[in-house]
Amino acid sequence: MSNPFKSLDEKKLSWFHFKSLITTGMGVFTDGYDLSSIGIVLLSVLSSFGINSKNPNYTLYVSLISGAALMGAAVGAIIFGILSNKGRKTFYGVDVAILTIGALLQAFVNSPEELIIARLILGIGIGADYVLSPVIMTEHSNVKDRGKILALGFGLMWGFGATTAAIIYLTLSYLGLNSMLIWKIVLAAGAIPAASVIYLRRKIPETARFLGRIKGDVKGFKEVISEVTGSSININSNLKDEKSSFYYFKKYWKYFSAAALIWFLYDIVVYSGILFGPSLIASKLGLNSGTFQLVNEALFVIPGGLIALALIDKAGRKPLQIYGYIGMAVFLLGFAIYEHLTGSSHGFSPLLALLLYGGYNLANQAGPGSISGTGIFAVELAPTKVRGTVQSIAVASGRIGATLTSFVFPALFVKYGQFFAVSFLSTTAILAAIITLVLVPETKAKPLEEITKEVEEMNILSKEFGGIIKE
Repeated sequence: MSNPFKSLDEKKLSWFHFKSLITTGMGVFTDGYDLSSIGIVLLSVLSSFGINSKNPNYTLYVSLISGAALMGAAVGAIIFGILSNKGRKTFYGVDVAILTIGALLQAFVNSPEELIIARLILGIGIGADYVLSPVIMTEHSNVKDRGKILALGFGLMWGFGATTAAIIYLTLSYLGLNSMLIWKIVLAAGAIPAASVIYLRRKIPETARFLGRIKGDVKGFKEVISEVTGSSININSNLKDEKSSFYYFKKYWKYFSAAALIWFLYDIVVYSGILFGPSLIASKLGLNSGTFQLVNEALFVIPGGLIALALIDKAGRKPLQIYGYIGMAVFLLGFAIYEHLTGSSHGFSPLLALLLYGGYNLANQAGPGSISGTGIFAVELAPTKVRGTVQSIAVASGRIGATLTSFVFPALFVKYGQFFAVSFLSTTAILAAIITLVLVPETKAKPLEEITKEVEEMNILSKEFGGIIKE
């Protein structure tokens, strides 16, 4: 028997893939914009509401404003992970509609509490998108380019969004607008890219894998195969997976747990930089938050993403992830040691400090940022029937890690100093590298159904029912 998804797996990159990449990737562009922009304008937001370091609730406000979207994302991931089992496309577009509403609400807030609520709503849309977009793109992708498609759509697009946030902030600052107007425009502008793909997301076809393996819709399955590949396929048996979700969780719980744990650790490390790098670290380098963000994205993050694009389907996911985490740990520790030894003395070089911090960003995007940060392990290791659920657990796990960072890192930074806080992050990165090495299998150049052993089940069905496919 031939794998019923063989034509999808072997389809060369086409206009359909590129259109889908833009449709799905623009949500991640928006996520990158929304989650990084708050770090750029955080000090301005606090100042506008009269909150300074002397305020007894200063650290709490920093944490809640920075982490509200992340908390909302954990909730949104779980909700839409469950809904994804009703159809990948069914709720696609709703996620970016929620993103649009949440972003716009930020322009009309009059208190930090209102901003926190607006960002909670925004976060629900982010969590939904982090579940739906990677699952849909993965199930539509071919084998040869699946890693590149995910790394570009959910790695580099995030960086492009973050870069855009910095450019808008610097442009508005150059125009001389008052600080409150600047941060409100910067935050609300995230509605534009989200709203731009609502229509396109409603028009994207349901995935053949959902139709065949979950819904058991043979007619719909054949129609999507024809639309995506341009070829027809004859099926004489139902492809529906009759196994329970519990069966897969019992069988693959180690892989699912590893995917969730790695994302949890990844977000602890990376969101400390996203949320606090521009505001807390940049101040020590003598740079404003927008310039700091733009320099890091242009010189380090985007080049790192290009390295990932070149190697992810050749070298594989595991090597990039492991070496990336080690690089992140080394550069973070180097930054912490250098700052600790020089402090604010005459020997402290902001340029060298920036290069060390930039090296961390380069290693991140060349490895974990294009792998863990895109959810590759969760969507590739999970069988179709539980792929949405596993992705939602992994996303929620990551957002919980990021939320923890938004509360813990400021306290570590303020109470124990930068050396201790950054050294903690370096150790966490090493732990994630070890877990990747020990618990995660390589998935490059393998069809999804081969990775998850689903093709073996379909071969058994083929023998029992005289063949599923006639070619």
